Amino acid sequence: MRPRAETEVGRRAAPAPGRDPRRRRALLDAADRIIRREGPDVSMASIAAEAGISKPILYRHFGDKSGLYQALAERHTRLLIDGVRAAFRRPGQIRERARAAIDTYLAAIAANRHLYGFLVHRAGAEDTATHSAMGTLIRGLGGELAETLLEEGILRDPVRGHIWGHAAVGMVQAAGEWWLDHPGVPRTTVVDGIADLLLDGFAAGRG
Repeated sequence: MRPRAETEVGRRAAPAPGRDPRRRRALLDAADRIIRREGPDVSMASIAAEAGISKPILYRHFGDKSGLYQALAERHTRLLIDGVRAAFRRPGQIRERARAAIDTYLAAIAANRHLYGFLVHRAGAEDTATHSAMGTLIRGLGGELAETLLEEGILRDPVRGHIWGHAAVGMVQAAGEWWLDHPGVPRTTVVDGIADLLLDGFAAGRG
């Protein structure tokens, strides 16, 4: 899967002119810490207090609350998508690569559950720009998967390739949401279930 051009998240979340990027990273680190510790409903005032500054100063570094949301989204979704992409592009059979990519995604959202909830549910619900930009990232990953399936001959029809690529990404995301609410289910069970469904479908779609 090939990297995409810079997304709307990256463009909107760019630091304000004259702001120290090291200070910006320190503020994002503070936001990460308190969201991980206290959960996705943490207030902007609490984030500012964790960083040792006032809320207006926090907003000044990111333009507004939307800018902070998008900076956090860009930081974490880029890492997640890069990890999933690397797992799927490694050498090996398609089943093992698919399992590795799915497992990478599930492991990441489980390890960062509060951050995932903040970005997907809190920020996405409150801020339409963040919701739109994160949707663009997910659609881009679906497009990359479609191109890989076509390039490797796993699927031959371009239309079907894009249908399957986007459906696969949506399936993994939805199954991951379900799994977070059912932590008693082993991760390997979820990985195998998704991989079996996807790979059986890919085999049927070769014609």
